[in-house]
Amino acid sequence: MKAREIRNFGVTGHCGCGKTSLCDLMLFKAGAVDRLGSVDQKTSVSDYAPTEQEKRSSIYSTPLTCEYKDNSWFFIDPPGYNEFVGKMMCALHVVDSTILVINGVNGVETGTGRGWQRAVGLNLPRFIYVNRLEMEGSDFERVINELQEAYGKTVCVPLTYPIGKEADFSGIVNILTEENISPELEKYRQTLMDTIAEADETLMEKYLEGKELTTEEINRGLKIAICSGSLAPVFAGSSIKDIGVTELMDAINAFSPNPLERKNLIMRDESKMEISEEGPAVALAFRSQNDAFVGKLTFFRVFSGTFRAETDIFNITTGNKDRLGNLIVMNGKSQKIVNEAVPGMLFAAPKLKDANIGNTIASVAEVKELPKVNYPEPVFSYAISAVKSGEDDKIVSSLNKIIATDTTVIISRHKETHEFLLSGMGERHLQHVIKKLLRDYKLEINTAAPKIAYRETITGIGEGHFRHKKQSGGHGQFGEVYLKIEPAETFSFENAVVGGAIPKNFIPAVEKGVLESMVNGPLAGCKVERLKVTVYDGKYHDVDSSEMAFKIATRRAFKDAMSKAKPVLLEPIMKVAIHIPSIYMGDISGDLNQRRGRILGMSVEDGLQVVMAEVPQAEMSRYATELRSLTQGSGLFEMSFSRFEQVPTNIASDVIAKYQASQGEED
Repeated sequence: MKAREIRNFGVTGHCGCGKTSLCDLMLFKAGAVDRLGSVDQKTSVSDYAPTEQEKRSSIYSTPLTCEYKDNSWFFIDPPGYNEFVGKMMCALHVVDSTILVINGVNGVETGTGRGWQRAVGLNLPRFIYVNRLEMEGSDFERVINELQEAYGKTVCVPLTYPIGKEADFSGIVNILTEENISPELEKYRQTLMDTIAEADETLMEKYLEGKELTTEEINRGLKIAICSGSLAPVFAGSSIKDIGVTELMDAINAFSPNPLERKNLIMRDESKMEISEEGPAVALAFRSQNDAFVGKLTFFRVFSGTFRAETDIFNITTGNKDRLGNLIVMNGKSQKIVNEAVPGMLFAAPKLKDANIGNTIASVAEVKELPKVNYPEPVFSYAISAVKSGEDDKIVSSLNKIIATDTTVIISRHKETHEFLLSGMGERHLQHVIKKLLRDYKLEINTAAPKIAYRETITGIGEGHFRHKKQSGGHGQFGEVYLKIEPAETFSFENAVVGGAIPKNFIPAVEKGVLESMVNGPLAGCKVERLKVTVYDGKYHDVDSSEMAFKIATRRAFKDAMSKAKPVLLEPIMKVAIHIPSIYMGDISGDLNQRRGRILGMSVEDGLQVVMAEVPQAEMSRYATELRSLTQGSGLFEMSFSRFEQVPTNIASDVIAKYQASQGEED
């Protein structure tokens, strides 16, 4: 197999756009399968996992392959659901171009925008396929307008156009080659010809002179424009009726780049490496799974050089040496063993010792590491615990194995609430992980909403005093401390004791007592911050004073001072960016107001409304699920910590009351 005869691409889109059906149809038309796969009938080549068949939607990034008109295709069908965005990001990181599938009824959706953004960020050529034009409510012209408004009038230009609409959709016309086209299509032809001419100086000169471009010149200009990103051709079609798919497939062959045309790899340290079939072999891991028959499978994309079976390799990321056994080309769950893998190929390697998603492997140790994927922060968490006593370690170990196959799942222990947190991109995402934990490892966990890590501070000045005196035979304990606390931007401790009322060697014990007291505040047992503490007086005893005595006295004095300094509760405020179709603006704005949110601004990005807001973390625990419900699955959001802010009195009272009640139960 020659690299120049390979086409490598991803097929992305919002859930429900029909991208998996398109993949199945392309495999069937290319002769890679004997019968057309169907998501609804659970015979899809791509969505073959039981969980995918149950949900009738993609959950994994499935590598597919076929031979089509003298070229070898290697392509990936990643999930369309926003909650599985990490797998889409991994997939686009290892392809040379992408087909962005759009539902002809729904138009531009959040999954569309995310796929487009990712492709632009990676400089991937983009082909747009407007699918499901046979459905009631589909409107190709409306989708074109949405695309052009979002991404540019001269960027998203139709190359094929539908004949008929909805149930009457019966075929397509090629805008460039059709001899007699309507005036409304002529504007698209003119835009295409302008873009083609601008792609090359020679073509531009000939075009401006009024000379007609040959078919070969038009195709050359099209490829240059598509590969540079100045043109994202739009194709009309229906996977169900097999309309427009052949034209799309022919365009992939003709206008998408082969793996050698990238010429150079930009490595993680920004150095360059020339791409060739003969040089050092370099590949990136983009998926990991546990196969029932061969064990762990790690999936790679070859970027340069040629990997051969039964040879040593180096994991550049970990620094370890490993050995390739069989090289397996996957088509869904079907496996074919090959002897070598050249640039552009996707292959799986069994039983590598420590290869994980994002690792770079190479045939020589001197190769630099390839860039890593920057994943979004988790937006949904569960506090988890074992159903059966004593299984905590097993659960953590098993979850870590699952996390190795899903880069957007994180398990952590919160340093303030001390809860184990399982975090991901949404409730459905984490429920998939929990079911996998039960199915593969026979482990059950309890889930609950995580505790909010509130903070405590003061709004006034308070003074506290305590004398610790204890006599129980032999040396006693004595220490007396006077403290003053006052609001401040950051914590500080000051020694204002004069005359040796507290000897200098005991001042560190006083400071330790303060710091220990600030770990659990008096209101709700939360960390105390934003205050200045001054020790200004006290007493000691030559024999009975000790560090412990002064620490005990300090803790009681601090508690006394806090009670007089008007303590308040602080809550974490999150900065939130919500991406939604414009029709949901009213619902989202009203919902944010109910969540005590503040809308900071609105903008349009990639054809979607973006609402910037600040919302208390306590109001966001189930937002991933509720946003999906509010927007019928078409909304997504990103969230990051902003600051702490005072909790309203009524809400603070509830939090404090619950804490006090829990303390009473423990006592």
